Parts: sequence; C-alpha cells; structure tokens
Amino acid sequence: MVTGQRRSLGAATIGLIGFLALVELTSGILQGYYVPLISDLVKHLGIHDADFNWFEAAQLLLSALVVPVLAKLGDMFGHKKILLVSTAVTALASWWLLLAGDFTSFLIAWALQGFYTVWLPLEVALIFDRGRRGGMAASTTRRAAGLLVVALELGAIAGALAAGRLFEAFGGNVALTLSIPAIAVSLVFFVILFGVPESEPLPDRKLDGTGFVILTLALLLVSSSLAFLRINGSETWWVWAIMAAGILLFWPFVRYELRQKDPAIDLRVLRQPNMWPVQITAFLFGISVLGAQAPLSTFAGTDPANGYGLGLDSSDRSTLIGVYLISMIVGALLFSFVSRFMRPRVALIVAAFLVAAGSLLFLPFHATVTQVITNMVIAGLGSGALVAALPAAAAAAAPRGQTGIAAGLTNTTKTIGGSFASAIFGIVLLQGAVEAAGTAASLSGYMIVWAVCGGGALVAAVLLFFVPKLAFADSEFAPEAVKEPVG
Repeated sequence: MVTGQRRSLGAATIGLIGFLALVELTSGILQGYYVPLISDLVKHLGIHDADFNWFEAAQLLLSALVVPVLAKLGDMFGHKKILLVSTAVTALASWWLLLAGDFTSFLIAWALQGFYTVWLPLEVALIFDRGRRGGMAASTTRRAAGLLVVALELGAIAGALAAGRLFEAFGGNVALTLSIPAIAVSLVFFVILFGVPESEPLPDRKLDGTGFVILTLALLLVSSSLAFLRINGSETWWVWAIMAAGILLFWPFVRYELRQKDPAIDLRVLRQPNMWPVQITAFLFGISVLGAQAPLSTFAGTDPANGYGLGLDSSDRSTLIGVYLISMIVGALLFSFVSRFMRPRVALIVAAFLVAAGSLLFLPFHATVTQVITNMVIAGLGSGALVAALPAAAAAAAPRGQTGIAAGLTNTTKTIGGSFASAIFGIVLLQGAVEAAGTAASLSGYMIVWAVCGGGALVAAVLLFFVPKLAFADSEFAPEAVKEPVG
C-alpha cells in the first residue's frame, strides 16, 4: 500500500516538474530575449544608451522588494496561487511594453515584469511540498532544481538567438517583436492553472505586515543606494547616507522580528548552521553571477592594442556568453546527477570552489580567447550547480511552512550581492580608465573584479564547511506522509 502510494506520488512529482520546467523555460526567454534588442529599444523610445540602466536598476530593485513578500504569501496561502498572481502581473507588464512609447511608462512596465523572479523559489517550494508527502523532499527538490535551471538557461539561449532574427523578420516592428515574450508568459499562466497542483499551507498563519514594511524600507534604501551609486558615482555623499540609513533599519527589524510568533522572516531559523552559510553564499555568489557580467563583456570587446582585451565584436561576444550559459546547463545537470551519490553539502562546496577557481584563473590567464573560455567554463559549471543548489538547500533547511520564504531569500540576497558588485565594479573600472596614465591601471581594475569574484566564492566555500555534514538530506520517512492525499 505504502509502495503503491509512493509510486503515485513519484509520478505526480515528475508531472509537476515537467509543467514547472515550461515555466522556467519562459523565465529564461524573458531574461535572454530583450538583451539583443537594447539598442533598438533605445532608438524606439528616443533615449540615450545610458538611460537603459534605469530599467535594469528598477527591475532589480522591485524584485528584491517583492520576492520575500510573495514567497511568504505562498507559504501562507498556497504557492500555486501566488505563482499564478506573479505570472499574471508579469504577463500584463509584458503586454504593456508593447504599448509603452515613452521612458516613464516603459520603466514602470519593465520593473513590474520583474515579478517573474519569484517563480523559481515558488517552484522549489511546490516540489518540496510534493516530495515531503513521500518522505523524499530534499533529494527530489535537488534533482528537480537542476532540471529547472537547465530549462531556464535553454530558454535564455533560445530567447537571445530568436530576438534579433524575429526583429528582422518583422521588418523592425518593435511592438510585434515584443509580443513574443508576452504571448509566452500568457500561455504559461494556463500551464500553471491547469497543470500545477496546489501545495498544502499550514493553517492559522498571519502576515507580519509591520515586519515586512520595515524590511521593505530597508531593502528599498539599500538597493536604491546601490543603483544611485552605479549611476552617480562614489563621490556623491547622499548615496552613502541612503545606504547607511537602509543598513541601520535592519537593527529595529531584527529586534521586532524576534518578538513575533509568526514573523515575516524567522531569524531563529536563519541563524541555524544549515541556513546562514547558504544565505551568505547566495550573496557572495551574486557578486560573480550578476555583478561581473558587464565587466566581462567590456573586457572581451576591448581592443588588444590598448594592452589588454580580446577585441571581439558583438557577435563573438554573444558566442562567448553562449558558451558560459551552456557550461551552466552542464553544471546544473551534473548537480542533479551527482546529488544522488554525493552529500548535498559536499556538492555545494565543490560548486563554490569551481566558481572561485574559474574567477581566480582570470588573474594569470586572460590574454587569449581560449584562456577566457576555459575560465568561464570552469566558473559556469559551478554557477549552474549553485543556481540549482541554493534554493533547494534553503528549502531543505527550513521548517514546514517556511520553504518558500527560505528559497526566496536566496534570490534576494543574490540580487543584493549582484547589485552591490555591479555598482562597485563600475566605479573601479571607470576610475581606472580616467586616472590611468596608460592602460595598466585599467587592467588592474579588471584584476580587482576577478579577485573579488574569486575571493567571494572562496569565502563561500569555506563557510559551507560549517554546515553540518548531514544537512539537506532526506529526513526519515514519516508514517503520516502516506496518509496525506495524493491529489
């Protein structure tokens, strides 16, 4: 009886993963589709190239704010419900982009499209809930997360490859070109509606509104200060004042949360040895996976006559990024495979060391395309594994009823880490270019970027040694698991 029910649960879980893979494929399309169109969108809106930074900053800011709230609401009311809400908002924003003909309306629509960033944490929570009923929540979620990341990266590659070609096929019609991702998100709404079962939230939960208000204000101040730091520069005093105010707000937030029975974020769970290293790793990982993208692109495009750089045109740079994305796919697949035989903690440590090695290898080896690709592949293998592993590990470390918020926090901390690194790296490279008598200081700026990325990943790998050896493994099969309904 138990065996038959576990088989039924396993089949249902496989079906769930298949539907959620379509969601992540769409998420990847959103992330890859617009990048080749940036120059055309700038012309369409009649703005400057630098103004596009505001779109990216606004979306990163909004995602940092909404992910914790939406993830918590998923824990309270059901992860499918919130996944549907976030998908509906993303679809409406995607359609709004077709009609937005000015900077302000496009900025608002672009920011609202960032609701898709909560999809992966909610999906992890859905899979974890389904696996919990069969006593295999942690292992099922790890393997599924790897497959979801594969779908994500495939979608990003497909989106990036299709966008430019569709733009040409549509005769340069911006609205028609932008309709493709809007259609994709709209279709995936119905995939979720009819194909994804609801999770089982704990009853009698309350939303800690005051806690979320304080947290939102703190994140708003910190994230916006990082955006202003990137745009206005480090010499702007009020940027640092905003950042300090945001950091100081975390103190009353902590004091308030520790007094709550059902807090917005359970800090007692966060300080457990199987949770805090994961969240810090997500922050440090964000430095390399999000913050170093622009420096890598500019380095690859720099003319070697300047004393450094690869001199690649936009097409070759796209190929370089494509190789990195493919290595992330391989890393996610390897993580999904080796997690069957290797302790989850060890897999996380190995992945972090790969990111560190790939980044630090740039310091001595960056003169040729072959060297750069080798470094990127090594870092990409670790990055693909970490993108899959971190939300799954956080979900496994969280008590029942907090899997969504735990997985969502890895996304928020990663985003903040990437925003911080992007702002700092931009300043370092700009000052190096302005102050240098030759090109040595500019190259030293890139050296700093690679050293920070590698050093951050190295610190993360060391911190993960503090995680208990048997963390993130399946718990003993509970008798009540077989008593819960399949459907």
